[in-house]
Amino acid sequence: MDILLHKKEKQKELELTLYALIKNWEDEILEFKEANNDYDKDKIGKYFSAISNEANLHGLQYGWLVFGVRNKDKAIVGTAYRDEQGLNALKHEISSNTTGNISFSDIYEVYPIVNDEKKRVIMFQIPAAMTAIPTAWHNIEYGREGESIVPLSPEKRERIRRQTKMDWSKQIIPDATISDLDETAIQIAREKYKERMNDSHISLEVDNMSDEEFLLRRKLIINGKITNAAFLLLGKADVDYKFQNVPEASWRIYDSREIVKDYKIFKIPFISLCDRILKNVRNLTYRFMPNQTTLFPMETKQYDPWVLRELLNNCIVHSDYRLGGRIYISEFEDKLILTNPGSFIPGSVEPILKPSYTSPFYRNQLLAEAMVMFKMIETEATGIRRVFNIQREKFFPLPDYDLSIKDKVEVCIYGKEINEKFKFLLHDNENLDLTTVYLLDQVQKGKPVPKNAVSYLRKHKLVEGRITNLYLAAPLAKTTEDKVQYIKNKGFDNKYYQDLIVDYLQKFKKANRAELRELLFNKLPDTLTDKQKDRKILTLLTALKRQRIITTDSDNKQISHWILLR
Repeated sequence: MDILLHKKEKQKELELTLYALIKNWEDEILEFKEANNDYDKDKIGKYFSAISNEANLHGLQYGWLVFGVRNKDKAIVGTAYRDEQGLNALKHEISSNTTGNISFSDIYEVYPIVNDEKKRVIMFQIPAAMTAIPTAWHNIEYGREGESIVPLSPEKRERIRRQTKMDWSKQIIPDATISDLDETAIQIAREKYKERMNDSHISLEVDNMSDEEFLLRRKLIINGKITNAAFLLLGKADVDYKFQNVPEASWRIYDSREIVKDYKIFKIPFISLCDRILKNVRNLTYRFMPNQTTLFPMETKQYDPWVLRELLNNCIVHSDYRLGGRIYISEFEDKLILTNPGSFIPGSVEPILKPSYTSPFYRNQLLAEAMVMFKMIETEATGIRRVFNIQREKFFPLPDYDLSIKDKVEVCIYGKEINEKFKFLLHDNENLDLTTVYLLDQVQKGKPVPKNAVSYLRKHKLVEGRITNLYLAAPLAKTTEDKVQYIKNKGFDNKYYQDLIVDYLQKFKKANRAELRELLFNKLPDTLTDKQKDRKILTLLTALKRQRIITTDSDNKQISHWILLR
Protein backbone atom coordinates (compact mmCIF):
# COMPACT_ATOMS: atom_id res chain seq x y z
CA MET A 1 0.00 0.00 0.00
CA ASP A 2 2.90 2.39 0.88
CA ILE A 3 4.55 1.70 -2.49
CA LEU A 4 1.31 2.38 -4.35
CA LEU A 5 0.87 5.60 -2.38
CA HIS A 6 4.42 6.64 -3.26
CA LYS A 7 3.74 6.10 -6.98
CA LYS A 8 0.57 8.19 -6.76
CA GLU A 9 2.47 10.97 -4.99
CA LYS A 10 5.17 10.87 -7.66
CA GLN A 11 2.55 11.11 -10.43
CA LYS A 12 0.93 14.07 -8.66
CA GLU A 13 4.31 15.77 -8.32
CA LEU A 14 5.00 15.29 -12.05
CA GLU A 15 1.56 16.65 -12.97
CA LEU A 16 2.23 19.78 -10.91
CA THR A 17 5.55 20.19 -12.72
CA LEU A 18 3.81 19.78 -16.09
CA TYR A 19 1.18 22.41 -15.29
CA ALA A 20 3.88 24.77 -14.01
CA LEU A 21 5.76 24.39 -17.31
CA ILE A 22 2.57 25.09 -19.30
CA LYS A 23 1.83 28.16 -17.18
CA ASN A 24 5.36 29.52 -17.68
CA TRP A 25 4.80 29.25 -21.46
CA GLU A 26 7.69 28.60 -23.82
CA ASP A 27 11.19 30.03 -23.65
CA GLU A 28 14.70 28.95 -24.56
CA ILE A 29 14.86 26.03 -22.11
CA LEU A 30 11.38 24.61 -22.79
CA GLU A 31 9.67 23.19 -25.89
CA PHE A 32 6.22 21.61 -26.35
CA LYS A 33 5.39 19.22 -29.18
CA GLU A 34 2.19 17.38 -30.05
CA ALA A 35 4.09 14.33 -31.42
CA ASN A 36 0.98 12.21 -31.96
CA ASN A 37 2.57 8.91 -32.98
CA ASP A 38 6.17 9.65 -34.00
CA TYR A 39 8.71 12.44 -34.12
CA ASP A 40 11.91 12.83 -36.10
CA LYS A 41 14.89 11.71 -34.01
CA ASP A 42 17.21 14.23 -35.66
CA LYS A 43 14.89 17.07 -34.55
CA ILE A 44 14.89 15.66 -31.02
CA GLY A 45 18.69 15.71 -31.10
CA LYS A 46 18.75 19.34 -32.23
CA TYR A 47 16.31 20.34 -29.48
CA PHE A 48 18.46 18.39 -27.00
CA SER A 49 21.58 20.36 -28.02
CA ALA A 50 19.79 23.73 -28.05
CA ILE A 51 17.96 23.32 -24.73
CA SER A 52 21.08 21.87 -23.06
CA ASN A 53 23.17 24.86 -24.09
CA GLU A 54 20.49 27.41 -23.15
CA ALA A 55 20.02 25.77 -19.72
CA ASN A 56 23.75 26.17 -19.12
CA LEU A 57 23.66 29.83 -20.14
CA HIS A 58 20.65 30.46 -17.88
CA GLY A 59 22.46 28.89 -14.92
CA LEU A 60 19.93 26.05 -14.69
CA GLN A 61 20.54 22.35 -14.15
CA TYR A 62 18.22 21.21 -16.94
CA GLY A 63 15.53 22.15 -19.46
CA TRP A 64 12.49 20.32 -20.86
CA LEU A 65 11.15 18.88 -24.11
CA VAL A 66 7.51 17.87 -23.64
CA PHE A 67 5.49 15.60 -25.97
CA GLY A 68 1.69 15.47 -25.85
CA VAL A 69 1.09 19.21 -25.43
CA ARG A 70 0.04 21.25 -28.46
CA ASN A 71 2.48 24.12 -29.01
CA LYS A 72 -0.07 26.58 -30.39
CA ASP A 73 -2.43 26.80 -27.41
CA LYS A 74 -0.63 24.57 -24.84
CA ALA A 75 -3.56 22.16 -24.72
CA ILE A 76 -2.82 18.68 -23.35
CA VAL A 77 -3.66 16.31 -26.23
CA GLY A 78 -1.63 13.21 -25.32
CA THR A 79 0.89 11.24 -27.38
CA ALA A 80 1.48 7.66 -28.50
CA TYR A 81 5.20 8.26 -29.10
CA ARG A 82 7.18 5.10 -28.26
CA ASP A 83 6.55 2.75 -25.33
CA GLU A 84 8.76 2.46 -22.24
CA GLN A 85 11.23 0.19 -24.01
CA GLY A 86 11.43 2.57 -26.96
CA LEU A 87 12.03 5.54 -24.66
CA ASN A 88 14.89 3.71 -22.97
CA ALA A 89 16.36 2.99 -26.42
CA LEU A 90 16.04 6.69 -27.29
CA LYS A 91 18.39 7.56 -24.42
CA HIS A 92 21.12 5.50 -26.07
CA GLU A 93 20.31 6.83 -29.55
CA ILE A 94 20.71 10.39 -28.33
CA SER A 95 23.88 9.74 -26.32
CA SER A 96 25.55 8.13 -29.35
CA ASN A 97 25.58 11.48 -31.17
CA THR A 98 26.06 14.14 -28.49
CA THR A 99 29.13 15.75 -26.95
CA GLY A 100 30.45 13.58 -24.15
CA ASN A 101 27.71 11.03 -24.93
CA ILE A 102 25.30 12.81 -22.61
CA SER A 103 21.62 11.92 -22.74
CA PHE A 104 18.36 12.77 -20.96
CA SER A 105 18.64 13.09 -17.18
CA ASP A 106 15.32 11.28 -17.08
CA ILE A 107 12.19 10.60 -19.14
CA TYR A 108 8.87 10.81 -17.30
CA GLU A 109 5.49 9.50 -18.47
CA VAL A 110 2.69 11.54 -16.91
CA TYR A 111 -1.04 10.80 -17.13
CA PRO A 112 -3.14 13.91 -16.38
CA ILE A 113 -6.95 13.74 -16.61
CA VAL A 114 -8.33 16.14 -19.22
CA ASN A 115 -12.12 16.32 -19.71
CA ASP A 116 -12.52 13.02 -17.83
CA GLU A 117 -10.02 11.33 -20.16
CA LYS A 118 -6.54 10.15 -19.20
CA LYS A 119 -3.86 11.60 -21.48
CA ARG A 120 -0.26 10.39 -21.83
CA VAL A 121 2.40 13.13 -21.73
CA ILE A 122 6.15 12.50 -22.03
CA MET A 123 8.51 14.90 -20.24
CA PHE A 124 12.13 14.71 -21.39
CA GLN A 125 14.47 16.25 -18.82
CA ILE A 126 17.54 17.58 -20.66
CA PRO A 127 20.72 18.26 -18.61
CA ALA A 128 22.53 21.57 -18.97
CA ALA A 129 25.70 21.51 -21.06
CA MET A 130 28.79 20.59 -19.07
CA THR A 131 30.91 23.39 -17.68
CA ALA A 132 32.97 25.00 -20.48
CA ILE A 133 31.76 22.42 -23.03
CA PRO A 134 28.81 23.27 -25.35
CA THR A 135 26.54 20.33 -26.22
CA ALA A 136 26.62 19.36 -29.89
CA TRP A 137 24.35 17.08 -31.92
CA HIS A 138 26.21 15.35 -34.77
CA ASN A 139 29.12 17.76 -34.08
CA ILE A 140 26.95 20.87 -34.52
CA GLU A 141 26.16 23.06 -31.49
CA TYR A 142 22.63 24.50 -31.42
CA GLY A 143 20.90 27.30 -29.52
CA ARG A 144 17.52 29.03 -29.46
CA GLU A 145 16.29 32.32 -30.84
CA GLY A 146 12.76 32.57 -29.54
CA GLU A 147 11.06 29.38 -30.69
CA SER A 148 13.58 28.66 -33.44
CA ILE A 149 16.53 26.26 -33.30
CA VAL A 150 19.68 27.85 -34.76
CA PRO A 151 23.40 27.12 -34.73
CA LEU A 152 24.84 28.36 -31.46
CA SER A 153 26.07 31.93 -31.89
CA PRO A 154 29.81 32.65 -31.45
CA GLU A 155 28.98 34.89 -28.48
CA LYS A 156 27.04 32.14 -26.66
CA ARG A 157 29.69 29.55 -27.53
CA GLU A 158 32.40 31.75 -26.02
CA ARG A 159 30.32 32.39 -22.89
CA ILE A 160 30.13 28.64 -22.29
CA ARG A 161 33.76 27.96 -23.17
CA ARG A 162 35.02 30.69 -20.83
CA GLN A 163 33.43 28.92 -17.89
CA THR A 164 35.69 27.26 -15.34
CA LYS A 165 34.97 23.97 -13.61
CA MET A 166 33.60 24.63 -10.15
CA ASP A 167 33.55 22.38 -7.10
CA TRP A 168 29.85 21.93 -6.31
CA SER A 169 30.59 21.00 -2.72
CA LYS A 170 32.48 24.27 -2.18
CA GLN A 171 29.64 26.48 -3.40
CA ILE A 172 27.76 28.60 -0.87
CA ILE A 173 24.09 28.20 0.05
CA PRO A 174 23.12 31.90 0.26
CA ASP A 175 20.33 31.70 2.84
CA ALA A 176 21.75 28.92 5.03
CA THR A 177 23.14 29.70 8.49
CA ILE A 178 24.84 27.64 11.17
CA SER A 179 21.46 27.27 12.88
CA ASP A 180 20.45 25.11 9.88
CA LEU A 181 23.08 22.52 10.86
CA ASP A 182 22.27 19.60 13.11
CA GLU A 183 24.03 19.74 16.50
CA THR A 184 24.19 15.94 16.81
CA ALA A 185 25.73 15.66 13.33
CA ILE A 186 28.35 18.30 14.23
CA GLN A 187 29.20 16.35 17.39
CA ILE A 188 29.68 13.20 15.31
CA ALA A 189 32.02 15.16 13.02
CA ARG A 190 34.02 16.40 16.01
CA GLU A 191 34.44 12.90 17.45
CA LYS A 192 35.37 11.34 14.10
CA TYR A 193 37.93 14.07 13.46
CA LYS A 194 39.55 13.50 16.88
CA GLU A 195 39.57 9.76 16.19
CA ARG A 196 41.36 10.26 12.91
CA MET A 197 43.95 12.68 14.26
CA ASN A 198 44.59 10.48 17.33
CA ASP A 199 46.37 13.26 19.19
CA SER A 200 45.40 14.36 22.72
CA HIS A 201 46.49 17.97 22.12
CA ILE A 202 44.35 18.25 18.98
CA SER A 203 41.40 16.64 20.81
CA LEU A 204 41.66 19.23 23.57
CA GLU A 205 41.88 22.03 21.01
CA VAL A 206 38.75 20.75 19.21
CA ASP A 207 36.82 20.48 22.47
CA ASN A 208 37.52 24.14 23.20
CA MET A 209 36.28 25.33 19.77
CA SER A 210 32.79 26.58 19.04
CA ASP A 211 30.90 24.75 16.30
CA GLU A 212 31.45 27.64 13.92
CA GLU A 213 35.19 27.77 14.60
CA PHE A 214 35.53 23.99 14.16
CA LEU A 215 33.78 24.13 10.79
CA LEU A 216 35.74 27.20 9.71
CA ARG A 217 38.98 25.33 10.40
CA ARG A 218 37.72 22.41 8.33
CA LYS A 219 36.80 24.87 5.49
CA LEU A 220 33.16 23.75 5.60
CA ILE A 221 32.20 27.32 6.43
CA ILE A 222 33.76 29.97 4.17
CA ASN A 223 33.59 33.64 5.20
CA GLY A 224 30.78 32.78 7.57
CA LYS A 225 28.76 31.11 4.79
CA ILE A 226 27.58 27.47 4.73
CA THR A 227 28.95 25.34 1.89
CA ASN A 228 27.08 22.58 0.09
CA ALA A 229 29.49 20.09 1.69
CA ALA A 230 28.67 21.29 5.19
CA PHE A 231 24.93 21.28 4.54
CA LEU A 232 25.03 17.83 2.92
CA LEU A 233 26.94 16.19 5.78
CA LEU A 234 25.57 18.17 8.72
CA GLY A 235 22.35 19.93 7.66
CA LYS A 236 18.94 19.58 9.26
CA ALA A 237 16.45 17.55 7.23
CA ASP A 238 13.59 20.01 7.74
CA VAL A 239 15.44 22.79 5.89
CA ASP A 240 16.85 20.68 3.03
CA TYR A 241 14.70 22.72 0.62
CA LYS A 242 17.52 25.28 0.68
CA PHE A 243 19.40 23.01 -1.73
CA GLN A 244 18.70 23.70 -5.40
CA ASN A 245 18.31 19.90 -5.83
CA VAL A 246 17.47 18.13 -2.57
CA PRO A 247 19.87 15.20 -1.90
CA GLU A 248 18.16 11.97 -0.84
CA ALA A 249 18.90 8.28 -0.50
CA SER A 250 16.51 5.36 -0.77
CA TRP A 251 16.74 1.80 0.58
CA ARG A 252 14.61 -0.82 -1.14
CA ILE A 253 14.25 -4.54 -0.39
CA TYR A 254 13.10 -7.06 -3.01
CA ASP A 255 11.59 -10.53 -2.64
CA SER A 256 12.63 -13.63 -4.61
CA ARG A 257 10.56 -12.43 -7.60
CA GLU A 258 12.42 -9.08 -7.48
CA ILE A 259 9.29 -7.20 -6.43
CA VAL A 260 9.76 -4.36 -3.93
CA LYS A 261 8.62 -5.46 -0.45
CA ASP A 262 9.51 -2.30 1.46
CA TYR A 263 11.44 0.95 1.12
CA LYS A 264 12.57 4.00 3.09
CA ILE A 265 13.67 7.49 2.06
CA PHE A 266 16.61 9.09 3.91
CA LYS A 267 17.38 12.81 4.16
CA ILE A 268 20.38 14.82 5.32
CA PRO A 269 22.56 14.87 7.42
CA PHE A 270 24.57 12.38 5.35
CA ILE A 271 27.32 12.00 7.97
CA SER A 272 25.02 9.46 9.65
CA LEU A 273 23.50 8.04 6.46
CA CYS A 274 25.44 4.75 6.60
CA ASP A 275 24.36 3.98 10.15
CA ARG A 276 20.72 4.76 9.38
CA ILE A 277 20.58 2.71 6.17
CA LEU A 278 22.59 -0.29 7.37
CA LYS A 279 20.17 -0.81 10.26
CA ASN A 280 17.70 -1.98 7.60
CA VAL A 281 20.03 -4.25 5.61
CA ARG A 282 19.93 -7.96 6.43
CA ASN A 283 23.41 -9.41 6.96
CA LEU A 284 22.97 -13.12 7.50
CA THR A 285 25.63 -15.66 8.43
CA TYR A 286 26.88 -17.57 5.40
CA ARG A 287 28.48 -21.02 5.77
CA PHE A 288 30.67 -22.61 3.09
CA MET A 289 33.43 -25.13 2.46
CA PRO A 290 36.59 -23.18 1.53
CA ASN A 291 38.23 -26.11 -0.28
CA GLN A 292 37.57 -29.67 -1.41
CA THR A 293 39.29 -31.49 1.47
CA THR A 294 38.08 -29.80 4.67
CA LEU A 295 35.30 -31.36 6.72
CA PHE A 296 34.43 -28.20 8.60
CA PRO A 297 32.59 -25.22 7.08
CA MET A 298 33.70 -21.61 7.50
CA GLU A 299 31.32 -18.90 8.62
CA THR A 300 31.19 -15.29 7.49
CA LYS A 301 28.68 -12.49 7.27
CA GLN A 302 27.20 -12.02 3.82
CA TYR A 303 28.55 -8.48 3.70
CA ASP A 304 31.63 -7.06 5.35
CA PRO A 305 30.53 -3.92 7.27
CA TRP A 306 33.59 -1.96 6.12
CA VAL A 307 32.81 -2.81 2.48
CA LEU A 308 29.22 -1.60 2.82
CA ARG A 309 30.32 1.66 4.43
CA GLU A 310 33.02 2.31 1.86
CA LEU A 311 30.72 1.71 -1.10
CA LEU A 312 27.86 3.74 0.35
CA ASN A 313 30.14 6.61 1.32
CA ASN A 314 31.64 6.46 -2.19
CA CYS A 315 28.10 7.04 -3.48
CA ILE A 316 27.90 10.13 -1.28
CA VAL A 317 31.25 11.63 -2.24
CA HIS A 318 31.06 10.90 -5.98
CA SER A 319 27.41 11.75 -6.69
CA ASP A 320 26.75 14.56 -9.13
CA TYR A 321 24.24 16.49 -7.02
CA ARG A 322 23.55 18.91 -9.86
CA LEU A 323 21.60 16.11 -11.58
CA GLY A 324 19.09 15.85 -8.75
CA GLY A 325 19.01 12.04 -8.59
CA ARG A 326 18.89 9.85 -5.51
CA ILE A 327 21.38 7.38 -4.10
CA TYR A 328 19.76 3.93 -4.13
CA ILE A 329 20.57 0.86 -2.05
CA SER A 330 18.65 -2.10 -3.46
CA GLU A 331 18.68 -5.25 -1.35
CA PHE A 332 18.10 -8.67 -2.92
CA GLU A 333 18.34 -12.13 -1.37
CA ASP A 334 21.98 -12.67 -2.37
CA LYS A 335 23.33 -9.25 -3.34
CA LEU A 336 23.16 -5.49 -2.82
CA ILE A 337 23.13 -2.95 -5.65
CA LEU A 338 24.18 0.61 -4.91
CA THR A 339 23.49 3.37 -7.43
CA ASN A 340 24.44 7.04 -7.55
CA PRO A 341 23.99 9.82 -10.13
CA GLY A 342 27.13 10.95 -11.91
CA SER A 343 29.70 9.49 -14.28
CA PHE A 344 32.48 7.15 -13.11
CA ILE A 345 35.57 9.35 -13.11
CA PRO A 346 38.18 6.58 -13.74
CA GLY A 347 36.16 5.47 -16.80
CA SER A 348 36.48 1.74 -16.02
CA VAL A 349 37.32 -0.52 -13.10
CA GLU A 350 40.49 -2.13 -14.43
CA PRO A 351 42.86 0.85 -13.87
CA ILE A 352 41.84 1.12 -10.21
CA LEU A 353 42.98 -2.44 -9.52
CA LYS A 354 46.59 -1.47 -10.24
CA PRO A 355 48.55 -0.36 -7.13
CA SER A 356 49.95 2.65 -9.03
CA TYR A 357 46.53 4.16 -9.84
CA THR A 358 45.78 7.71 -8.69
CA SER A 359 42.53 9.57 -9.34
CA PRO A 360 42.81 12.44 -11.84
CA PHE A 361 40.43 14.59 -9.73
CA TYR A 362 37.48 14.48 -7.34
CA ARG A 363 34.08 15.66 -8.48
CA ASN A 364 33.39 17.15 -5.02
CA GLN A 365 36.86 18.04 -3.74
CA LEU A 366 35.85 19.81 -0.50
CA LEU A 367 33.32 17.10 0.31
CA ALA A 368 35.97 14.41 -0.28
CA GLU A 369 38.43 16.17 2.01
CA ALA A 370 35.81 16.50 4.75
CA MET A 371 34.76 12.85 4.48
CA VAL A 372 38.40 11.76 4.79
CA MET A 373 38.76 14.00 7.88
CA PHE A 374 35.64 12.45 9.40
CA LYS A 375 36.79 8.87 8.70
CA MET A 376 34.00 8.23 6.22
CA ILE A 377 36.20 7.26 3.25
CA GLU A 378 39.77 6.46 2.32
CA THR A 379 41.25 7.82 -0.87
CA GLU A 380 39.31 6.64 -3.93
CA ALA A 381 41.86 4.18 -5.30
CA THR A 382 42.86 2.47 -2.05
CA GLY A 383 39.23 2.23 -0.90
CA ILE A 384 37.96 0.40 -3.94
CA ARG A 385 41.04 -1.85 -4.07
CA ARG A 386 40.43 -2.81 -0.45
CA VAL A 387 36.77 -3.62 -1.25
CA PHE A 388 37.92 -5.98 -4.00
CA ASN A 389 40.53 -7.59 -1.75
CA ILE A 390 38.06 -8.18 1.08
CA GLN A 391 35.68 -9.97 -1.29
CA ARG A 392 38.62 -11.97 -2.61
CA GLU A 393 39.69 -12.99 0.91
CA LYS A 394 36.15 -14.24 1.58
CA PHE A 395 36.32 -16.23 -1.72
CA PHE A 396 33.24 -14.29 -2.85
CA PRO A 397 32.65 -12.87 -6.35
CA LEU A 398 34.21 -9.45 -6.88
CA PRO A 399 31.98 -6.36 -7.16
CA ASP A 400 30.40 -5.64 -10.56
CA TYR A 401 30.41 -2.05 -11.81
CA ASP A 402 27.75 -1.25 -14.41
CA LEU A 403 28.64 1.97 -16.25
CA SER A 404 26.40 1.38 -19.27
CA ILE A 405 24.00 4.24 -18.47
CA LYS A 406 25.30 7.76 -18.84
CA ASP A 407 25.57 9.75 -15.59
CA LYS A 408 24.86 6.72 -13.40
CA VAL A 409 27.20 4.38 -11.53
CA GLU A 410 25.86 1.05 -10.31
CA VAL A 411 27.88 -1.39 -8.21
CA CYS A 412 26.72 -4.87 -7.19
CA ILE A 413 28.22 -6.53 -4.10
CA TYR A 414 27.58 -10.27 -3.72
CA GLY A 415 26.57 -11.94 -0.46
CA LYS A 416 27.32 -15.53 -1.53
CA GLU A 417 29.35 -17.53 -4.03
CA ILE A 418 28.07 -18.03 -7.56
CA ASN A 419 30.58 -20.70 -8.65
CA GLU A 420 32.38 -22.87 -6.10
CA LYS A 421 35.22 -23.52 -8.58
CA PHE A 422 36.18 -19.85 -8.28
CA LYS A 423 36.33 -20.26 -4.51
CA PHE A 424 38.52 -23.36 -4.73
CA LEU A 425 40.83 -21.67 -7.21
CA LEU A 426 41.38 -18.65 -4.94
CA HIS A 427 41.96 -20.94 -1.96
CA ASP A 428 44.58 -22.99 -3.83
CA ASN A 429 46.33 -19.97 -5.40
CA GLU A 430 46.77 -17.43 -2.61
CA ASN A 431 49.46 -15.46 -4.46
CA LEU A 432 47.38 -14.43 -7.47
CA ASP A 433 47.49 -10.68 -8.07
CA LEU A 434 44.21 -8.74 -7.97
CA THR A 435 44.09 -8.19 -11.74
CA THR A 436 44.30 -11.95 -12.36
CA VAL A 437 41.57 -12.60 -9.78
CA TYR A 438 39.44 -9.99 -11.55
CA LEU A 439 39.91 -11.82 -14.88
CA LEU A 440 38.92 -15.16 -13.28
CA ASP A 441 35.89 -13.45 -11.79
CA GLN A 442 34.90 -12.33 -15.29
CA VAL A 443 35.27 -15.95 -16.50
CA GLN A 444 33.04 -17.34 -13.73
CA LYS A 445 30.37 -14.77 -14.63
CA GLY A 446 30.53 -15.64 -18.34
CA LYS A 447 31.77 -12.19 -19.30
CA PRO A 448 34.17 -11.57 -22.21
CA VAL A 449 37.90 -11.53 -21.48
CA PRO A 450 40.50 -9.91 -23.81
CA LYS A 451 42.48 -12.32 -26.01
CA ASN A 452 45.81 -11.42 -24.45
CA ALA A 453 44.34 -12.02 -20.98
CA VAL A 454 42.99 -15.42 -22.07
CA SER A 455 46.48 -16.37 -23.26
CA TYR A 456 47.89 -15.34 -19.89
CA LEU A 457 45.30 -17.36 -17.96
CA ARG A 458 45.88 -20.41 -20.18
CA LYS A 459 49.64 -20.11 -19.75
CA HIS A 460 49.18 -20.35 -16.00
CA LYS A 461 46.66 -23.22 -16.40
CA LEU A 462 43.83 -21.25 -14.81
CA VAL A 463 41.25 -21.57 -17.61
CA GLU A 464 40.41 -23.90 -20.47
CA GLY A 465 37.94 -23.96 -23.33
CA ARG A 466 37.37 -21.76 -26.34
CA ILE A 467 37.77 -18.03 -26.01
CA THR A 468 33.99 -17.64 -26.30
CA ASN A 469 33.30 -20.48 -23.83
CA LEU A 470 35.95 -20.30 -21.13
CA TYR A 471 35.70 -22.27 -17.90
CA LEU A 472 37.89 -22.64 -14.86
CA ALA A 473 40.70 -25.14 -15.34
CA ALA A 474 41.30 -28.76 -14.33
CA PRO A 475 43.19 -28.23 -11.04
CA LEU A 476 39.82 -27.49 -9.49
CA ALA A 477 38.52 -30.94 -10.37
CA LYS A 478 39.25 -32.83 -7.14
CA THR A 479 35.88 -34.24 -6.16
CA THR A 480 34.09 -36.86 -8.21
CA GLU A 481 31.35 -34.39 -9.08
CA ASP A 482 33.93 -31.83 -10.25
CA LYS A 483 35.73 -34.40 -12.38
CA VAL A 484 32.48 -35.34 -14.11
CA GLN A 485 31.62 -31.71 -14.77
CA TYR A 486 35.15 -31.04 -16.00
CA ILE A 487 34.83 -33.80 -18.60
CA LYS A 488 31.41 -32.44 -19.59
CA ASN A 489 32.98 -29.04 -20.11
CA LYS A 490 36.13 -30.18 -21.84
CA GLY A 491 34.64 -33.04 -23.89
CA PHE A 492 36.77 -35.61 -25.68
CA ASP A 493 39.07 -35.50 -28.70
CA ASN A 494 37.66 -35.86 -32.22
CA LYS A 495 38.69 -39.52 -32.52
CA TYR A 496 36.37 -40.48 -29.67
CA TYR A 497 33.34 -39.01 -31.45
CA GLN A 498 34.37 -40.40 -34.85
CA ASP A 499 34.74 -43.88 -33.36
CA LEU A 500 31.21 -43.58 -31.97
CA ILE A 501 29.91 -42.76 -35.46
CA VAL A 502 31.77 -45.68 -37.07
CA ASP A 503 30.63 -48.12 -34.36
CA TYR A 504 27.04 -47.01 -34.82
CA LEU A 505 27.17 -47.52 -38.61
CA GLN A 506 28.84 -50.92 -38.22
CA LYS A 507 26.00 -52.02 -35.98
CA PHE A 508 23.01 -50.39 -37.71
CA LYS A 509 24.43 -50.12 -41.30
CA LYS A 510 23.12 -46.58 -41.87
CA ALA A 511 21.96 -43.45 -40.03
CA ASN A 512 20.37 -40.16 -40.96
CA ARG A 513 21.46 -36.77 -39.60
CA ALA A 514 18.89 -36.77 -36.79
CA GLU A 515 20.00 -40.18 -35.52
CA LEU A 516 23.65 -39.19 -35.40
CA ARG A 517 22.72 -35.95 -33.69
CA GLU A 518 20.92 -37.91 -30.97
CA LEU A 519 23.98 -40.17 -30.62
CA LEU A 520 26.48 -37.32 -30.14
CA PHE A 521 24.64 -34.26 -28.89
CA ASN A 522 24.69 -34.89 -25.12
CA LYS A 523 28.26 -36.17 -25.26
CA LEU A 524 29.63 -32.91 -26.66
CA PRO A 525 31.02 -30.29 -24.21
CA ASP A 526 28.48 -28.43 -22.08
CA THR A 527 30.27 -25.20 -22.92
CA LEU A 528 29.06 -25.37 -26.54
CA THR A 529 25.74 -23.87 -27.58
CA ASP A 530 23.20 -26.01 -29.47
CA LYS A 531 24.19 -24.30 -32.71
CA GLN A 532 27.87 -24.93 -32.02
CA LYS A 533 27.15 -28.60 -31.26
CA ASP A 534 25.33 -29.01 -34.59
CA ARG A 535 28.27 -27.40 -36.38
CA LYS A 536 30.68 -29.75 -34.54
CA ILE A 537 28.72 -32.82 -35.65
CA LEU A 538 28.80 -31.64 -39.25
CA THR A 539 32.57 -31.09 -38.98
CA LEU A 540 33.08 -34.63 -37.66
CA LEU A 541 31.04 -36.14 -40.50
CA THR A 542 32.82 -34.07 -43.11
CA ALA A 543 36.23 -35.17 -41.77
CA LEU A 544 35.24 -38.88 -41.96
CA LYS A 545 33.95 -38.38 -45.48
CA ARG A 546 37.23 -36.77 -46.57
CA GLN A 547 39.08 -39.74 -45.10
CA ARG A 548 36.84 -41.96 -47.26
CA ILE A 549 35.52 -43.80 -44.23
CA ILE A 550 31.85 -42.82 -44.70
CA THR A 551 29.64 -41.35 -47.42
CA THR A 552 25.97 -40.68 -48.15
CA ASP A 553 23.68 -43.02 -50.10
CA SER A 554 21.90 -40.19 -51.91
CA ASP A 555 22.55 -36.67 -53.15
CA ASN A 556 19.18 -35.62 -51.76
CA LYS A 557 19.98 -34.35 -48.27
CA GLN A 558 16.35 -34.68 -47.21
CA ILE A 559 16.33 -38.47 -47.56
CA SER A 560 20.03 -39.42 -47.53
CA HIS A 561 21.71 -41.64 -44.92
CA TRP A 562 25.31 -41.93 -43.86
CA ILE A 563 26.90 -45.36 -44.59
CA LEU A 564 30.34 -46.94 -44.26
CA LEU A 565 32.64 -47.23 -47.28
CA ARG A 566 34.60 -50.09 -45.74
